[in-house]
Amino acid sequence: MSNREFTLPVRVYYEDTDAGGVVYHSNYLNFMERARTEYLRELGYDQDVLANELDILFVVSSIQIDYQRPARFNDELEVRTSVENIGRASVEFSQVISRKADNPQQTLEVLTKASVKVACVGATTFKPGAIPQSIKGALSGDY
Repeated sequence: MSNREFTLPVRVYYEDTDAGGVVYHSNYLNFMERARTEYLRELGYDQDVLANELDILFVVSSIQIDYQRPARFNDELEVRTSVENIGRASVEFSQVISRKADNPQQTLEVLTKASVKVACVGATTFKPGAIPQSIKGALSGDY
């Protein structure tokens, strides 16, 4: 869809890890949520503006996630986010979490990949609704 890719740096804190010292599985979803939020913010759409001025929210409707390698305490990660598809009332994002590879031949080591579909709903009604054209344009790179 769009050639645009947004990257958010994330450091793993102790609170993100489990008793084994690796990132607890659900925290990867938190990292991805932050990246989608910051991506929208970079495009000029803060969550509070969406809710209060445009009366819309984006809510996760489905996630397919593949955990490939663990992240550990104090790792410096990057969450890359790109738009795969924009529908009338939904957006499908591709998200990849990576860290700098130990192997000098590799720049980044992929840890987790996900496909995340979000639906546009009314902020007060929570009923599905069309994504405003201005947001579609920004997400598709036509802004």
